[in-house]
Amino acid sequence: MTSKQRVLASVSHQEPDRLAVDFGGCFITGVHCSVVESLRDHFGLEKRPVKIAEPYQMLGLVEDDLKDVMGIDVESIFPNRTIFGFVNENWKEYHTWWGQTVLVSEHFQVEDREDGTYMYPQGDRSAPPSGHMPKTGYFFDTIVRQEEYDEDDLKVEENLEEFGPMTAEEEAYWHAEAERVRGTDRAVITHLNGTCLGDIALVPAPFLKYPKGVRGIEDWYMILASDPEFVMELFDRQTEIALANMEKLNAIAGDVIDIVVVCGTDFGTQESTFCSVDNLREIWMPRYQRINNWIHENTQWKTFKHSCGAIEPLIPTFIECGFDILNPVQCSAKGMEAPGLKEKYGDQITFWGGGVNTQQTLPFGTPGEVKAEVLERARTFGPGGGFVMNAIHNVQALTPTENIVAMLDAINEYNTAGV
Repeated sequence: MTSKQRVLASVSHQEPDRLAVDFGGCFITGVHCSVVESLRDHFGLEKRPVKIAEPYQMLGLVEDDLKDVMGIDVESIFPNRTIFGFVNENWKEYHTWWGQTVLVSEHFQVEDREDGTYMYPQGDRSAPPSGHMPKTGYFFDTIVRQEEYDEDDLKVEENLEEFGPMTAEEEAYWHAEAERVRGTDRAVITHLNGTCLGDIALVPAPFLKYPKGVRGIEDWYMILASDPEFVMELFDRQTEIALANMEKLNAIAGDVIDIVVVCGTDFGTQESTFCSVDNLREIWMPRYQRINNWIHENTQWKTFKHSCGAIEPLIPTFIECGFDILNPVQCSAKGMEAPGLKEKYGDQITFWGGGVNTQQTLPFGTPGEVKAEVLERARTFGPGGGFVMNAIHNVQALTPTENIVAMLDAINEYNTAGV
């Protein structure tokens, strides 16, 4: 099988010739830049600074030579603007506090202060910073810059200001990216614009210079509880815009795209869900169904839903919403044990992730513990398809190289033995 065939077979619940693998394909299956560099060194690849594909989490670009060595089956089309609102272009060197020299966009504009590094939205130093990396941190946290608002007079337009018709710049970007990936034998994955519907990482709008509306994290969750009508109107308006943009995207690049990340909205904590099944079905489900139905009726794309946490009670509704893929499959959360998930839902939704615990085992375990966990997950999720091998969310900074290698060895052992 080609990589594309392997991924598409897996997502169609057919067992491929070997496990389909994704590391670095999107911003929720990524690899921290420090780990990308260490892997390039380990495998003896050309020494060059790692490009920062996504500065919010300081994710490194996994280039083709490293993809080949790691057996990665996906090709990425990243959004044309980062979460801080600037284009990745005209690369320049940046020296991190942990001693790594990386390449960042010329619009990557930061200021070092006593308590860490501050990032400016859209590279504009005249605006208040929208991101903060603590002195001992390895990625940026969003800075909430919420202005005062009247809870009795909420304006949907203020939380809708970042959503709009596809621009000429975006159209040109998609045309160029479609041509770039057209000859690849890997499965092409991309993020849709405007379909996340309440992703808490995006609510504070780190990409806007002066965001208006409900932009505080606590405030957003309170509004969900106190004024769901406002949220549903916002989601309806957002969905209309997204559907029009998807139509344009399909006309430009629909034939080269295989997987679309629809939503990164988290619905779970380590122990429970953020909302009830009834809330999910009332507030999100009708809008998710409109998006997924349009995609399935008009394109070849498979739809990808990300949600961390203990979300097992919500999985049947995600399936009913029309999602093909669930990520990151946080098997360490309550009720998310791998055998139960495979038994209940393995023939209805593809598990993209769950291969190894990135909170404990991968960063802090021994190579033997990593290998054992990866083999266990492969044996649980792999049979019959419906599984793409990825860690539980992004591979974190300074994860030991020997543990990554143990993970890759386990994948190869499973593929060789088939058990």
